Amino acid sequence: MTSAPSPIENLLTENRTFDPPEQFLERNPVIHCADMETYKALYERSMNDPEGFWAEQASKSHWFEPWTKVLEWNCPDAKWFVGGKTNMCFNCVDRQVEDGLGDQYAILWEGEPETGSPEGHEVRRITYGALKRDVSRFANALKSLGVKRGDVVTLYMGMVPELAIAMLACARIGAAHSVIFGGFAASAIVDRVQDAQSKVIVTCDGAWRRGSVVPLKANVDEACTRLPGVEHVVVLKRCGNDVQWSEGRDQWWHTLIHGQSDDCACEHMDSEDLLFLLYTSGSTGKPKGIRHTTGGYMVYTATTARYTFNLEPGQRQIFFCTADIGWITGHSYTVYGILPNRVPTVMYEGAPAWPAEDRFWDMVERHRVTHFYTAPTAVRAFMKWGEEYPRSHDLRSLQVLGTVGEPINPEAWIWYHETIGNECCPIVDTMWQTETGGHIITPLPGCTPTVPGSCTLPFFGIDAAVVNEQGEELPANAGGLLVIRKPWPGMLRGIHNDRERYIDTYWSKVPGMYLAGDGARRDERGYFWIMGRIDDVINIGGHRLGTMEVESALVSHDAVVEAAVVGMPHEIKGTGLAAFVTLGPDCGDANHDELRESLRDHVAKEIGAIAKPDMIRFTNALPKTRSGKIMRRLLRDIAAGKEVTQDTTTLEDFSLLAKLRESDE
Repeated sequence: MTSAPSPIENLLTENRTFDPPEQFLERNPVIHCADMETYKALYERSMNDPEGFWAEQASKSHWFEPWTKVLEWNCPDAKWFVGGKTNMCFNCVDRQVEDGLGDQYAILWEGEPETGSPEGHEVRRITYGALKRDVSRFANALKSLGVKRGDVVTLYMGMVPELAIAMLACARIGAAHSVIFGGFAASAIVDRVQDAQSKVIVTCDGAWRRGSVVPLKANVDEACTRLPGVEHVVVLKRCGNDVQWSEGRDQWWHTLIHGQSDDCACEHMDSEDLLFLLYTSGSTGKPKGIRHTTGGYMVYTATTARYTFNLEPGQRQIFFCTADIGWITGHSYTVYGILPNRVPTVMYEGAPAWPAEDRFWDMVERHRVTHFYTAPTAVRAFMKWGEEYPRSHDLRSLQVLGTVGEPINPEAWIWYHETIGNECCPIVDTMWQTETGGHIITPLPGCTPTVPGSCTLPFFGIDAAVVNEQGEELPANAGGLLVIRKPWPGMLRGIHNDRERYIDTYWSKVPGMYLAGDGARRDERGYFWIMGRIDDVINIGGHRLGTMEVESALVSHDAVVEAAVVGMPHEIKGTGLAAFVTLGPDCGDANHDELRESLRDHVAKEIGAIAKPDMIRFTNALPKTRSGKIMRRLLRDIAAGKEVTQDTTTLEDFSLLAKLRESDE
């Protein structure tokens, strides 16, 4: 057992505090958590009487049979709503139809527009009634292929409504789904399909992105040469591109659903029956198949969505989460957490900057979006593109802004608040993971005073703490490990086919506690600050520095739009800091040597001399996944002068690696 980590010194301080805007309070007649006293009372109840608290939340969902026990906990294994029978699809779709809401919109979808054609928007507005019909037809189609309860169906599609329909159809008949992000290559499909033992893959001929066709069917064909167990490939015709055809294996979606009945009963699923697998890529080793079950995940996503975004049916709300459904954010906050709350959810196809950098703001204006949920990397991209794009659109419909994926730099937070929210919208900076199912630390928009860069306070039922490796809680502003000490309904139920890895990854480092894998600190008021992944908390001369703090200091400089900081080998200190920096549009002619020194001095002023980067490289862009996350593990290899040998299947722009090696030092 190693010694406790030393406290982080000379922290980047951020003291600006923002109360919930008066405009938000005035515009929302229903606020689920209207003040901090209410939050504290609910949180204390969720800690002191978790079974009573979660039983009350679960009662807001539909159950075919009630549970006999709220929780069985035998660390690290949890069972929630034991014996209860329910169905996720019923709660997302059928319940709304049965309550007379069949003609209300469930999904608003927008395809990728044609270049330079503002009138070229392909929009589909799908009601709950139409969604039930389409889901039932495809569910019956899956049954006709032999899919049965307990099977795993792989979905590898673009962002089209049929992806959500396929997910719901699987849930309807009791088959788990495994969604593979459409940006992954054939090798990623092979690994995931083999592990899930899927016999059926659902895909598209292609997907539109930046005016070009992503060859989804061709990738599946390549993968299937190494997947003898795949019996059926269902293909949605989206782009009309030429595809190869395997007779007997391949079937068109439209042909398969032709003549299928609109009636398909929902399976009565046990609360702990598998709902889906979602594979996460680690820096080493094969992808981890995260297991989420039906009842606990269903209750948790609906509850977190309702409170975190203040969702309320009948209040003319439109929810726009920009994440691809291939990631957990799209699962939880495009589909499964939003539809049960009876708020229309927006899906879009393509890229945010295509055909122009104002695409999102154009969509917000035309669809009158009220809730906008995106990644900090996207916010920094918006900053770089310039204020003229959001300023050219009417964004007054917006009520709540959210961020997800990684901590947001304070300066990006302020820009988001002022330029997009017009200082009228609370920002919910949400911290959570694929493994947690939903938000674990987040502000609530009607009550939490927010501080730029902090995800603030734990959600109900989340016993979060910052501890050392002995599990001892650390004092304020001491950096340590982020853990959760009690079970919660949305927690993962394991890694598919790998019990040992599940325990080693999440439960062995701090016995008895779930290890989030992030370094964190908690300030004097109890607010959490995420320092980055444990690998990104760097020991320099006995001082533990969070790379997120250094990145925030860099971005607070007027010249910097975005920064990524990683550890690098250093002859004297052992580990040094390497910073990769993108500059604003007005800094193209700046003297890089002078600017480099200016940035080092700025970091020293904001944090302390210990945090001055040893190397700064200027670059036009940072390597990111298609979901917008910076791939810091690749930057670590580049900073160390090593060949990149890690998995790059999620990388958005492969040409960046060569450019980064050649970037100005």
